Formats: sequence, C-alpha cells, structure tokens
Amino acid sequence: MRFVFVHGGFHAAWCWEQTIEELEALGHDGVAVDLPGHGSRIDEESTLANRRDAIVAELTSGDVLVGHSGGGFDATLAADAAPERVSHIIYLAAALPREGRTYPEAMAMRDAEDGDFEADVGEMLGYLKFDDDGAMWFADFEGAWKYFYHDCDEATARWAFERLGPERFGDTTVTPVSVPNFWAADLPRSFIRCLQDQSMPQWLADTVTRRLGVEQLTIDTSHSPFLSRPKELAELLVHATATRPTGPLVPN
Repeated sequence: MRFVFVHGGFHAAWCWEQTIEELEALGHDGVAVDLPGHGSRIDEESTLANRRDAIVAELTSGDVLVGHSGGGFDATLAADAAPERVSHIIYLAAALPREGRTYPEAMAMRDAEDGDFEADVGEMLGYLKFDDDGAMWFADFEGAWKYFYHDCDEATARWAFERLGPERFGDTTVTPVSVPNFWAADLPRSFIRCLQDQSMPQWLADTVTRRLGVEQLTIDTSHSPFLSRPKELAELLVHATATRPTGPLVPN
C-alpha cells in the first residue's frame, strides 16, 4: 500500500519521516506533502484551494490518505476532489468539515453541552504569538512540548520545535466548505484518537468519530505519535486500512 500523509498546523512533511521509515519496514510506501505556507512551500499563500490541490497532485489510484489534526480538514477536501484515487482515508486526531460551515465552526460544534472548544484552546493561546500579517507561531519550546510532544524526550521535542513554522489561516477561517463528493463517495475510513492528547479534546474526537460512522481506534500517545511512537503508529495505520465503517457519514 501507498500512504499519503498530510500534516497539521505549524508542521510540515518532515514530521512523517520516521513513520514512513517504519511503514517501509512493513513493506509499504509513504510520501508526505508540504502544504502551501509550510515546509518547502513556506513562502506560498495558504488557501483552501491550493492546500487541496497540493494533496490531489500527489494522489494516485489506490492511495491511503492520512490527515493529522487540522490536516484532516485538508485531506477531506482532497478526497472530495478526487475520491476515485483514495482507497481509505484515516483521520489521526484530525478535524472533519461540516457541510456548509467554516473550519472554526466545524471545530467548535459539538453533540452535547459537555465540551467547550474555546475553553480547551484558551490556555494554549497563551503560548502563541502573532505576526503583523496574522501568522501564528508557538512562542516558546515549553508550550510546544506541553501540547504536542509531552511524551517525547526533550531532545526529540526540541528537534521538532526548531522545525515548526508559522500557521497562516488564509481563507480557512471565513469560507464555508462544501464537500458533496466526499459524503457521496462513502469511502472506507478510520479515526484514531491519541489517548494522551493535549490538543484535541476527547469530546471533539468522539464527535468526529460519530460523524464518520466508525469504531474509534486509539493509541496511547500525545498529539504527535509520529514522533513518540512511529513504529506503533505505522502498525496501527496498516491495521486501520482493514477496518470498515459501522455507520453512515454525517455531513452536519
């Protein structure tokens, strides 16, 4: 199998290197995408359309598409544009669009009144800084270690922190998203929750799982298992491709 990896906020293709190595040891192939505004494409404008197109350009027939964190949103857009190329889509602690809603709305909406997205992210905002152009950065290592890499040793966490880039939201915060082809394709799909996650609250992970109509898979890690447990993650990704939905997709 060939896995196509989509990173989340602040990160880039580099974060998947160890996981791809472990997949290759299992006999599979992997490739990671730099989204516009990140990694090798840091100077490019970041929009819903060009992020989607960057992923679609990498997809070939039969690929397994993996989105992490905010990258789940971008992976869904790509699967909507080219569903015939995707054999399975895996959401790793990842976001899922809501039909006709913006990205922030999709992240904040919940099934019950037992979670508050603003409260969940409020403390994290204290570790962030913003440029004059609106780009968002982690201000210091301690914040990144706490929210992304707390189960990594300090050397690994610092290695990752030094590679983090800015997050430029572009039109993602204001443009409603419609992915009718994705809902209609009803692709094989999986959701993996990180049990020690400090970035994605459990209520949001549970909501995305329910909307995907799948049995939730888990890994006992922080938000970044690609760094803390890449071998275990690679094995879980392969296992995920053998699972099938247990219920319907819920667009809203």
